[in-house]
Amino acid sequence: MTHAADTLKKNLVLATRNAGKIKELEALLSGLGFRVLGLGDFPQVGEIEETGATFAENAALKARTVAQATGLAALADDSGLVVDALCGAPGVYSARYSDPGATDERNNLKLLDALQHTPTEKRGCRFVSVVAAVAPNGAELLAEGRWEGRVLAAPRGAGGFGYDPLFLDLELGRSAAELAPVEKNARSHRGSALRALLAGWPDFWARAERG
Repeated sequence: MTHAADTLKKNLVLATRNAGKIKELEALLSGLGFRVLGLGDFPQVGEIEETGATFAENAALKARTVAQATGLAALADDSGLVVDALCGAPGVYSARYSDPGATDERNNLKLLDALQHTPTEKRGCRFVSVVAAVAPNGAELLAEGRWEGRVLAAPRGAGGFGYDPLFLDLELGRSAAELAPVEKNARSHRGSALRALLAGWPDFWARAERG
């Protein structure tokens, strides 16, 4: 194996600066034997504008950009909350739902306000995650995961991030923010997407190493 291929094999760049996402993805990828890096390790990579209309388009866009900028294999997740009563919103705009500089708190407050007159039985929703892996030579792999639930009337729990305090897992009767990290990874959209990605990883990596 060449030095370049050896470097490629040892490093995987997560196309995010979101500490919550990095922590979850690191745990889910721990069995691959990679040194996992985040965009904080590559200050030369600026903000990546998410111009896609779907989670898949945004995930692929981010992974391609990072792979080209770093010369390393990149993995990107684009995910969000899809609410039936809001015709799919916030969807791909989940991270910036309230405003361009949104915080989790402001996004959650806007969601609660939008659903204030919506009865419990019509507050169905799902988290959706699409993960994309892209190698510098152009090899790509996409996988999707979903987590069905309902939007709560008030936040519950202190864990997780994003909309987790408002997302009720109907089977467990607990919010995503009330789940331990191991529990959440076993049930979440991101966990499902990563498991699907890992199923296709051997073929993807064989293509990635062809240079």
